[in-house]
Amino acid sequence: MILHPGILSLLVGTIAVAAMVLYGACFGVRLLRSWDLSSGSEAQILLERRTYLVSTMTAYAFGFELISLFLLIFTAEDLQRLFVGAMCAAGTFNVNQWGYPALLLKILAVVLSGLWLVVNHADSRGFDYPLIRKKYALLAAMAPVIVVEAFCTVAWFSGLEANVITSCCGSLFSAESQGVASTIAALPAAPAGIGFYAMLAATVAAGLYFLKRGGMAGIVFSALSMGLLVVSVVALISLFSLYFYALPTHHCPFCLLQGEYHYVGYLLYIALLAGVITGTGGGFFSAIRLPASLEAWLPGYQKRLTAVALIFYILFGAVVTAGVLNSDLVMEWSISVSSDK
Repeated sequence: MILHPGILSLLVGTIAVAAMVLYGACFGVRLLRSWDLSSGSEAQILLERRTYLVSTMTAYAFGFELISLFLLIFTAEDLQRLFVGAMCAAGTFNVNQWGYPALLLKILAVVLSGLWLVVNHADSRGFDYPLIRKKYALLAAMAPVIVVEAFCTVAWFSGLEANVITSCCGSLFSAESQGVASTIAALPAAPAGIGFYAMLAATVAAGLYFLKRGGMAGIVFSALSMGLLVVSVVALISLFSLYFYALPTHHCPFCLLQGEYHYVGYLLYIALLAGVITGTGGGFFSAIRLPASLEAWLPGYQKRLTAVALIFYILFGAVVTAGVLNSDLVMEWSISVSSDK
């Protein structure tokens, strides 16, 4: 099983990313201690030269990290046929205790990687390395997440054994089961739906206000973007997935990635993650003092990031709303999902 193309690609890529990030983090610690742009010493010149190499290397590593999330899910979906009881990627991730930690850490790593790439791009626009300390401090803080994610991914793939009996998504995301997934699935329709649309409206309103007024509103938009990620996932599992499946008991977020449902899951998850990355990235710069070399350019960059985030959020909201309106399933949001069985 270890020779599966997807597994090999992910193992090699994940280990390589972890190694490059560790190297970059170690270099970053040295840079944070020794960086002095006003100095003309040999050590400072070497730091300035090496930062180009390390930044480029890290940017490529994080570029792979963004893609690897969907390669991970696609591989898990392809492997489900090898395990008794699995009907989608949910069962594959549940084969051993490392599957879901690897997935959750991968999602966190993707968001952080996207944020670092946003900061790195802004830093490259200044002639005096204006964000060099901040981006390497962020890289050093990210390193433990990337390393633990790599460990969990290797442990998960190493522990996969064919013909292992696992749980299907129907039992994992059942309102009668025990665990976080079942707790989310059991949430009533009204709070899930109203909460999602209220959070979406608040986030879009904050983004539009920031586009018009600028200033510290970017921090609010960034915080709401992170909150919207959590609320959207909860609403998708507890409510919106039912409409896509036209079944009042099917809460699985992975089956949406299958051809039977037109691969709508890929569109939803890409839109949501892209919105969160650009939304938090734009707000990040509102929380710091603008470097003099970026004062003219950075506000426009923030607004472009915010506009992109708003487009992705509206796209996500439009797709789930279309799923509700076009579904054959009819539910009353005033009662819980579990009572609609």
